[in-house]
Amino acid sequence: MKYRQLGRTGLYVSEICLGTMTFAGQGAQWQQIGQVDQNGVNALLDCALKAGVNFIDTADVYSEGQSEVLLGQALRDVKVRREDVIIATKVRSRVGQGPNDVGLSRAHIMDAVEASLKRMQLDHIDLYQVHGADLVTPIDETLRALDDLVRHGKVRYIGCSNMAAWQIMKALGISAQHNYARFETIQAYYTIAGRDLEREIAPLIADQTLGLMVWSPLAGGLLSGKFGRNVSTPNDARRITFDFPPVNKEHAFDVVDAMRPIADAHRVSVARIALAWLLHQKSVMSVIVGAKTVEQLSDNLAAIEIRLTADELAALDKASALPIEYPQWMLNRQHTGRVPA
Repeated sequence: MKYRQLGRTGLYVSEICLGTMTFAGQGAQWQQIGQVDQNGVNALLDCALKAGVNFIDTADVYSEGQSEVLLGQALRDVKVRREDVIIATKVRSRVGQGPNDVGLSRAHIMDAVEASLKRMQLDHIDLYQVHGADLVTPIDETLRALDDLVRHGKVRYIGCSNMAAWQIMKALGISAQHNYARFETIQAYYTIAGRDLEREIAPLIADQTLGLMVWSPLAGGLLSGKFGRNVSTPNDARRITFDFPPVNKEHAFDVVDAMRPIADAHRVSVARIALAWLLHQKSVMSVIVGAKTVEQLSDNLAAIEIRLTADELAALDKASALPIEYPQWMLNRQHTGRVPA
């Protein structure tokens, strides 16, 4: 296992992060994603720790809070030292029926952090992330509340997720202006079959020294190898009942077709190649891997061992390339011969 800096901080996290969205399965939506019970969670955590994973990501909304509960108990059951794990969770999604049980207001953030700490049986959260933009609450109110949590020691670092590049940059500017704790990480959807992040967010990550946490690296299972134009899809595949995130399936199947011969050459699964491609990308800090079984997790963890050749990366990049959009085609035209390729 390799470890990479969390943004520009001195904290190092494993390049594979254990995702917890499959835990518990409480609530109709979450049942479709996974229903791993406490014993199963303990086994997954133990497997991840033994592989060198020190980074775990959850959210207050996963399984209506039960994901955090099972994770907190697993940390005790497996007897991991608190200082040996980096725990990340999120706030923003609806967690109750009240008008203020959602969003990024100061009131909701203060309530939500206490609830997450209680569920996980922790006295602090290492990385507290906003789970998306709140178009109602002013961003300066959110940032001031998060800064107070850092100053009070309830949170060590803060991050964001599912936000546009301009929103992230605005937040970074406000934090700099007021000397607030700033976003150190971005958790975003990124796969070899969905490279939209490369248009605006990846350049922002490089410019501002942010850490990228990738969610749904297999596109909701679409890149697992179970799906393809000539593949008989198993009835238990998550995509059958929960078709998310949205993906151009024809393009994704083109990418899967390009990955299969490379997977065969390495004698590994297509899923491992999809994960390995992400781990070869400079912008990526950590790839979040969720699983229902230890066997599935072990296969995904083994992606760290794959070293793709320059020719293999070129073939995958060609098959998965984004169409060039404005203003990129104009930038390319204007800078020909002026900057290195």
